[in-house]
Amino acid sequence: MPLRLEPTFRDALAAADRPLIGMWLSTGTALNAEICAGSGIDWLLIDMEHGPNTVVSVQQQLQVIAAYRVPTIVRVPVNDAVIIKQVLDTGAQNLLVPMVGSAAEAQAAVAAVRYPPQGVRGVGSGLARSGRWGRVAGYVPNASETISLFVQIESADAVDAAAEIAAVDGVDGVLVGPADLAASMGLPGQQAHPDVLAAVQRVFEAVSAAGKKVGVNAFDPAGADAYVAAGAHFLSASADVTILARGAEALAARFIPASGNGETDQY
Repeated sequence: MPLRLEPTFRDALAAADRPLIGMWLSTGTALNAEICAGSGIDWLLIDMEHGPNTVVSVQQQLQVIAAYRVPTIVRVPVNDAVIIKQVLDTGAQNLLVPMVGSAAEAQAAVAAVRYPPQGVRGVGSGLARSGRWGRVAGYVPNASETISLFVQIESADAVDAAAEIAAVDGVDGVLVGPADLAASMGLPGQQAHPDVLAAVQRVFEAVSAAGKKVGVNAFDPAGADAYVAAGAHFLSASADVTILARGAEALAARFIPASGNGETDQY
């Protein structure tokens, strides 16, 4: 029976009348993915760069999220054609490639998500979830329409190249990573430094001028509000591990009195 794939994150952004708010999935578990998928969040991101995710765990999470029809991006660990091919074969329709610093690197990412002659992606959809094992009619010739590609700008050099990166045909949008950007500017841990904020704004302006969508990581609510006001089309506002860690700490602080030596009582 012929099947149709879900719209991409590119399509969701095009249809949105407000910035779309998302969150990271970093635990690598399908259960947490399903809990978050049913939360009402606009979009999710499965993180393979800093989370313990594998190709198998990515596919499992995509399978449970599918019931909720939440656009889901997979951040691959590196701009590598083999890894990108494997992730696409899991059925991922939206990719984020980290640490893209030039138009040439963005072009390499585009080539990795497209079949020849436009790209270098290996053809194996009949064996994979991407084409639902041959059940999506015309998957191979139309695959590019079912995939959106976003790249991440995370360095001072990438900020300078933002306009050229955003102009690459096949790049649907850019996500700014203030943490790595701050580190590259000699300001580790200072994502709210005025120079970092100015660099993020430069990316916003360059990407928007190229007619592409721009987003940012902003786990601090006040910072997130400021980025929305500055023109972000989408942003990631938290992560499953962050919510769990802060929630557990708040629970402990609420019920367990601090002991005189600065340690909590143990029972």
